[in-house]
Amino acid sequence: MNIYKNPKRETWFEFVKRPILKKQEVSEIIKEIFAEVEKNGDQSLIDYAQKFDSATINQLQVTQEEVEVTAALVSEDLKLAIQTAKENITKFHASQINKIQTIETTKGVICWRENRAIEKVGIYIPGGTAPLFSTVLMLAVPAQLAGCKEIILCTPPDQNGNINPAILYTAKLCGISKIFKVGGAQAVAAMTFGTESIPNVYKIFGPGNQFVVAAKDFAQNFDVAVDMPAGPSEVLVIADENAIPEFCAADLLSQAEHGSDSQVIFISTDLKVLNKTIQEVKQQIQELPRNEFAQQSLNNSHFILLDSMYDALEFSNLYAPEHLILAVEKFENYIAEIQSAGSVFLGNYSCESAGDYASGTNHTLPTNGFAKNYSGVSLDSFVKKITFQNLSKEGLKNLGKTIELMADAEGLLAHKNAVSIRLK
Repeated sequence: MNIYKNPKRETWFEFVKRPILKKQEVSEIIKEIFAEVEKNGDQSLIDYAQKFDSATINQLQVTQEEVEVTAALVSEDLKLAIQTAKENITKFHASQINKIQTIETTKGVICWRENRAIEKVGIYIPGGTAPLFSTVLMLAVPAQLAGCKEIILCTPPDQNGNINPAILYTAKLCGISKIFKVGGAQAVAAMTFGTESIPNVYKIFGPGNQFVVAAKDFAQNFDVAVDMPAGPSEVLVIADENAIPEFCAADLLSQAEHGSDSQVIFISTDLKVLNKTIQEVKQQIQELPRNEFAQQSLNNSHFILLDSMYDALEFSNLYAPEHLILAVEKFENYIAEIQSAGSVFLGNYSCESAGDYASGTNHTLPTNGFAKNYSGVSLDSFVKKITFQNLSKEGLKNLGKTIELMADAEGLLAHKNAVSIRLK
């Protein structure tokens, strides 16, 4: 880990740089995979499952019988936990449903806006060492609330050709019936083009490794939208003298264990808290099963002492973290200063894990500094917004002259005539 005490502002730009991934001609690999999937469809996906997942599969779509049998393997306690999380996520996202408001901008001119669900969406759920069944909730719940007509889910199989039971149970709970045993960049390609088994979609959601991220970026060349630019996971913790170092260390490690390319940053205005948190990190990491990932992540991470909370928040806005934790006593005094962050956790007891799983907010968030110009996934991510207007005869009379003058000034006489012919 890197430790700094009151670094000069001109050096901050060095600290906000993300770790650079080692790219082994990723773009060329993605192009090759997309071309193969577009040409050979299902067979290419079966071949890739053998090549990348060491899985022999004969049928890509998970059958209803498989869902029932496999989902039954989930413990009752975990089922109850998933159900509780789903209830909270549903409550929070249902509050984002907008009522239609009509506005009379000029007498006789009525305007309004309505939402329409994106009809076909695809959800990618990583399997591997961390099967993210929680992400099924974060994406399927708002998609259902938005009214998406077709929701498909792709996730990689294990070596026996099976899908993680918790992923299948959660998908079943959310009403997703089209589940496919396909992972990696090839899953993104399949959702982009469509194959004999897998329908094409209009927008793709979900996290993944550097190949999945690159594939989502490449998919946009084929008129498919994606949720947001993505990179490795990250957290920034700001702590004052009232912070609890044990809690801060636990939060930092909860993010570091995601992977070796994750990044954690700890900023404190109190030297004792800084030093104690560093000690706690060194102790707690020994107890983690994924401590090798966490240690590699910490090698790229920063522990910084700054003079004031306002300095800390200025640094945070420059970094634009995916997750921001304010482990401070009077956090309400600083909320207005936060300009760029994916999701914010306030106070000593608001651990980032709460947002990852069950508080109700969405954990699909912008990373890599994109919190400066992107929001996390919400109900809005699954809808299009269409504007409407209705002009009465009186309305056109009231607004017509304005339109004619502006169209004439731009030299667009057909635009002007569309008004003039009505006024006559």
